[in-house]
Amino acid sequence: MPTETPAIEVTDLVKSYAGMTAVNGISFSLARGEILGFLGPNGAGKSTTMRILTGYLPATSGQVSICGEPVASRPDAVKRLIGYMPENNPLPEDMRVSEYLYFRGRLKEISRAKLGPRIDEVLELCDLKRVRHKIIGKLSKGFRQRVGIAEAILAEPPVIIMDEPTIGLDPHQILIVRDLIASLRGRMTVIISSHILPEIEMTCDRVLIINQGRIVAQGTPPELRRAILGHSLYELEVAGDPGRLGEVLAATESSLLIKETGEPDEAGFRQLRLATAREDDLGEQLLHALGAAGLRVRSLSRAHPTLEDVFLAATRRSWDVTAEELKRK
Repeated sequence: MPTETPAIEVTDLVKSYAGMTAVNGISFSLARGEILGFLGPNGAGKSTTMRILTGYLPATSGQVSICGEPVASRPDAVKRLIGYMPENNPLPEDMRVSEYLYFRGRLKEISRAKLGPRIDEVLELCDLKRVRHKIIGKLSKGFRQRVGIAEAILAEPPVIIMDEPTIGLDPHQILIVRDLIASLRGRMTVIISSHILPEIEMTCDRVLIINQGRIVAQGTPPELRRAILGHSLYELEVAGDPGRLGEVLAATESSLLIKETGEPDEAGFRQLRLATAREDDLGEQLLHALGAAGLRVRSLSRAHPTLEDVFLAATRRSWDVTAEELKRK
């Protein structure tokens, strides 16, 4: 049985501007129907990569293909396969929402017979029916963002690329956009760039982190936690002999280490943060061992590192590696 062609395939992609390398040899692929979160600090090369994927910017070297079509040699064919929403979405201020979508639909070669029903469908999907006759220039930021998403999915392309689709939105609007993007799973392949990391974690199947033009981490959020942080964390409030505590931890699990220690409060309880290489839950074992040793436990909980923790650790590590490389030169 033949293997299905990836929706997006990037190999050794490089983009340089006047001696400065913005994208430095990145490679990744994306399956059809998958949603990818594309993360990185400002200036990391995210927007440059997205513009190359969409054919708006030529690469210096490397190969990019969309649904098997090479971007460099067949840019017109590739543009028919992509719905693109740039960070600063250039919408016409003087057109009404339905007029704009009709105009864009005809440019995307949707037949007149199909375009009317399709516009109704995307207006419903993006919660825009109540503003369909309003002038775009008079809409709020949230509505304008949703018009941009409606335009991107209008022709039902197999690939959608969105650069900061939730920037400047309030929590309610972010929720609407998040649900909208999640509804595309399985039907369209989606790449989302965003700095709102909880949204990426809740919406995306996989995450790719880029820094200084290079991929520093990629995988599902749980895979990234294991690969980047490499440990489970527990938060403990305990009173008693600190030396005895160390003995109990070592006897319970040899990889348990005290990462952070707070000062004792008036009742003698201090807050500790414990780290272990073990993935399984040690909470019950710890409680039993601490109690048996005469130590008083006020609280014990397993901490769950967020995608933000992973992002900060991955980018910090890449900066440290770069600093070491510069020292050796």
